[in-house]
Amino acid sequence: MTRVKKAVHALKNRRTTLRAAKGFRFDRSKKERAATDALMHAGAYAFAHRRDKKGDFRRLWNVRINAALRPLGMSYSRFIDAAKKKSVALDRKSLAYIAQTKPEVFQKIVDMVK
Repeated sequence: MTRVKKAVHALKNRRTTLRAAKGFRFDRSKKERAATDALMHAGAYAFAHRRDKKGDFRRLWNVRINAALRPLGMSYSRFIDAAKKKSVALDRKSLAYIAQTKPEVFQKIVDMVK
């Protein structure tokens, strides 16, 4: 059987791993095994939290819409229900943006929905 020497590739892999772990603390940025483990965990968290971020923003938009609705004498849930019944085609992201930047336009939307 032929012998395979892997020095060049092993060094390249080690260098790549340690460069990717740059900025990590303690052994995770200096030792190959710890860095590999840290990168695996970081990748898993990044994957999961890309999904979580979508829910986080939806919750933020709901809070912003609710905060804008309360002074107008309406709750978030009643507004969303009424908006669906009136076929308002605006999503929560745009409603939250309008509520935050253009309160007079948001007031008109609420009056239309009531």
